[in-house]
Amino acid sequence: MKVKKGDNVKVDYTGTFEDGTVFDSSTHGDHSHPLEFEAGSGRVIKGFDDAIMGMELNQEKEIKILPKEAYGDPDPSRIQKIPRDKLPKDVDIKPGMIIVMSTPQGQFPVKINEVSNKDVTLDLNHPLAGKTLIFKIKIVGIN
Repeated sequence: MKVKKGDNVKVDYTGTFEDGTVFDSSTHGDHSHPLEFEAGSGRVIKGFDDAIMGMELNQEKEIKILPKEAYGDPDPSRIQKIPRDKLPKDVDIKPGMIIVMSTPQGQFPVKINEVSNKDVTLDLNHPLAGKTLIFKIKIVGIN
C-alpha cells in the first residue's frame, strides 16, 4: 500500500537544519508521537506533503526541503516596531527571544529583534522562513 492523496498517514520524523541542529522531532525521550495528517491536504508544508506521496508503510527516507517548499523567504514587511508597553511588563524581553502572540487567527511565534525603552522590533516571519530543512521520515501508519 502506497501513500496517496486523501490517506490519513502517521509519520515519525526528525527535522534538522543543514548544520545538523535538530529543530523538531516526533520522538520525545522513549516515546514517539507521530505526526498525523491527511496526505495532500495542505496541512503540512508542501515539500513534506509531496515527499510522502508514494511511500510505503515502514519506508524511511531523508528529504531536503528548500524555503520555497517550506516556510518561504523572510518578508521585510513583516518586521514591525511596536511600543514597549504593548507587551507584558512582567516579562524580561530580550533580542533573540521567541514569544507567542495571540491574534483572532490564533497563536503564533514571534521573534524579538531589538528592544529599547520605548519600542520593540518584532519579526513576524515564521521562525523557519528562509531555512532549508532536512527531514528523516518514516511512514508508521496509512489509513
